[in-house]
Amino acid sequence: MISTHGLRLQVLSRVLVDQLDWRVAAGECWCVIGRNGAGKSTLLRTLAGLRQPDGGTVAIDGRPLADWPLEALARQRAYLPQTRSDAFSYCVLETVLAARHPYHAQRYWENSDDHAIALAALASMEVAQLAQRDVRSLSGGERQRVAIAAMLAQDTPLLLLDEPANALDLAHQVSMMRLIAGLCREQGKTAVTIGHDLNLAQQACSHALLLMGDGSWEAGPIRDVMTAPALSRYLGHPIEIVAHGGRRIFVPVQPDA
Repeated sequence: MISTHGLRLQVLSRVLVDQLDWRVAAGECWCVIGRNGAGKSTLLRTLAGLRQPDGGTVAIDGRPLADWPLEALARQRAYLPQTRSDAFSYCVLETVLAARHPYHAQRYWENSDDHAIALAALASMEVAQLAQRDVRSLSGGERQRVAIAAMLAQDTPLLLLDEPANALDLAHQVSMMRLIAGLCREQGKTAVTIGHDLNLAQQACSHALLLMGDGSWEAGPIRDVMTAPALSRYLGHPIEIVAHGGRRIFVPVQPDA
């Protein structure tokens, strides 16, 4: 679905990612893990085509990202940024309907199918009752769920989500990640997410990409990559793995008093 070849990302003289040869197949759900400033958001923006790589290439379906027309790219990948601002007084439904524009061609108005898709996306994020509310009147968590609904309404095979759990309460964090994992598993969609909750990531995702922030990286299936030594090294803090009820739980080690 998406791949990188010799990808290099840097900010000024600092190399964040170097020689990233990475392949994400259809139906896989990846989490990107690393410390603040390790290059996670920079990577996601590059995958979305919003930032040029500093070396190497990104391809979607084997086609270099630079060769995709913008309208076709918008039908292929959806991107959820970490932050957003609402400058205008749109209602929630209008905000989600805006994600349907890549399918309009020469049309300027949404049709009944667009409305049905938008309402279904809002319902999947449990915010359908807010459809007529001004987005600027919503709480942070409600606004985040509307943003995820808009991404879902774009109906692309590739989903790129930068910290989708931001501002969500625990129940909605779990249900959101379960929804994304289900789309990958049942509909063959592909997701790349950024998050800081290791336990949530391992429950929902099939694969992990660890970024050190100095150019080095590690990628593979969750069981192979999310190990205590690797996570401790990449996160800069000792991590223990505790078995409980057949599950692995990641626990930060508390320093001695």
